[in-house]
Amino acid sequence: MGSFSSDVQAKKLTTSPVMLGAGRTRIRQIQVNAASGSPQIVVKDGAGGTTILDLEFAASTNTSVNIPADGILSVNDPQFVLTNINSITVFYA
Repeated sequence: MGSFSSDVQAKKLTTSPVMLGAGRTRIRQIQVNAASGSPQIVVKDGAGGTTILDLEFAASTNTSVNIPADGILSVNDPQFVLTNINSITVFYA
């Protein structure tokens, strides 16, 4: 069996803005259920911190955002700002 760098966890988010509640973490994947309009997800390094990810989506779609290698590091607990998004599931380690 191979070695694992860390255990991956998942959390569903439906409100905005919302903190992941994981402290320092690496975002590995995001499953997105977009609503109508101009769906967008902005991820910040901590509440109101520097933007570390900014994604736009087609309206009324389900999308999987795979983040390569070790994911995107958020030194502080990541904050998710959801615009016209029904829900997201974040996979993180």
